[in-house]
Amino acid sequence: KCAVLLASAMLLATGCGKGDEKTIDGSVQNIQPEELGSEASGSTSGTGQTGQAQGSGTGSAPAANGAASGEGYAFSYNGTVIEVDADAAPILAVLGDPVSYFEAQSCAFEGMDKMYTYNSFELDTYPNGSKDYVSTVILKDDSVATAEGICIGDSREKLLQAYPDGGKEEDGMIVYEKGNMRLCFIIKGDEVVSIEYRSTVLN
Repeated sequence: KCAVLLASAMLLATGCGKGDEKTIDGSVQNIQPEELGSEASGSTSGTGQTGQAQGSGTGSAPAANGAASGEGYAFSYNGTVIEVDADAAPILAVLGDPVSYFEAQSCAFEGMDKMYTYNSFELDTYPNGSKDYVSTVILKDDSVATAEGICIGDSREKLLQAYPDGGKEEDGMIVYEKGNMRLCFIIKGDEVVSIEYRSTVLN
């Protein structure tokens, strides 16, 4: 479930117990953005990390064209819809170079799990066949928000008003499930301290 919220970065960093040290054989790498080239972004466009992001409402299918097409919650950044389980390549191409990038051998699939960190959110991917797919989107600050207008720092009361139905409380989180994904809010005291969109593929 979402008990691994906030631990996704740690999971990628550990790479199934390999540790976070950089190696030159490609099994674990901590690569600077300028080293990514077309592998990470496929574009020379900027990161576009200004302005309030608003989610679209649905997810689980590729949608890098600004229009959600699936059945779950989705996050939108500067008009780019980011859905869990979507093909990551077109999304990364639009987002441009990340602030930082990390990869480690996947514990669940053949290939590399990858972590792309931008100024206001993190996007993680998992490999499946010849493509990478979005596994997790983690909102990092209050400059970005969900489709329903919830951001880090908002109150529990505001969260419950925005999402009145279907939430389950577990381990200090309020979790909403839709399609093949979960939208997870970590609550500390009366405040939202973390927001994560997570695919159920990795459960």
